Amino acid sequence: MNIGLRYDMRAPDLGPGSASPRDLYQAAVEQCLWADKKGFNTVYLAEHHGAEDNYCPSPLIRAAAIAGATEQIELHFSALCVTMHDPLRLAEDLAVLDLIAGPGRVLVTAGIGYRPEEFDMFGVDFPNRGKVFEEKLEVLRTAWRGEEFEYRGTRVRVTPVPGTPGGPTLYIGGNAKPSARRAARMGLGYRPATEDLYRFYAEECARLGHPEPEPFPRHGPAFLYVAEDPEQALEQVAPHVIYASNMYASWAGERTNATTNGYWAQKSNLDSIRNDPSMWIVSPDEAVRRLSELDDDYELRVHSLLGGLSPELSWRSLELLVDKVLPRVRAARPVS
Repeated sequence: MNIGLRYDMRAPDLGPGSASPRDLYQAAVEQCLWADKKGFNTVYLAEHHGAEDNYCPSPLIRAAAIAGATEQIELHFSALCVTMHDPLRLAEDLAVLDLIAGPGRVLVTAGIGYRPEEFDMFGVDFPNRGKVFEEKLEVLRTAWRGEEFEYRGTRVRVTPVPGTPGGPTLYIGGNAKPSARRAARMGLGYRPATEDLYRFYAEECARLGHPEPEPFPRHGPAFLYVAEDPEQALEQVAPHVIYASNMYASWAGERTNATTNGYWAQKSNLDSIRNDPSMWIVSPDEAVRRLSELDDDYELRVHSLLGGLSPELSWRSLELLVDKVLPRVRAARPVS
């Protein structure tokens, strides 16, 4: 079973004791260093701009801090808002990050973006965002060849060349069929919100004569917290879970007039968390039972600082996961 950490760096003010952005950023880097030594596979870094709760706008800077101090954990931008970036500068930054991290460690799920205020902030044409997105993706792929090419009437070259041949691995993210069609047409991998979209993408790949894509990367839960006393832990983490769930759900409404966003749905109280099958606030024994039922290709993805969860509470769960859960799950799995 692969294991990943995920960070969006929301740092809302939920009253006395709320963690500061500085505390959360320091904790995230420390947790990635620890996870690298413990054999975790991937850290997922998200991006949004102008958010009232300090959502991370600069995952490239954060990734460089992590890459320079770790040895093997993958750095996966999920998603990187490519549409908001100057593509030449983004190609340069990702090439340098790839050299710092080492070949194969940097992966990019490129997001088209969906919040209108972000497009306004960077002067990007929202109605034509699909065209802008594809043009910038093509610039990245061309730039990483290390050769001169024409960009807006000027001959340019992006250096240095990434350490990974062809540059960091590129996927397209998405929540609707146009993103699946785009990924298949451009010959890129796909990281959608649902398995149904991935099946549609695979059908498009077959129709276009592309090789069969890799299996859908199943992962979850939305939130995992391991505690010796789950009920006490639920009361402690609930404000953060409710806040993050409601924010993600409200953002989905901006895009589709929906009330859910993948795993995330509106929540109001402890029962709304207890009754959500994607929210695991469980004892070590229960975590072992649930994880042991999952297939080997399932990825456990841990959102360890969800909703500005304090580093102290976050570390308690992570250490129980590594000390009292994962060894038992691995021991129970047959040796292949």
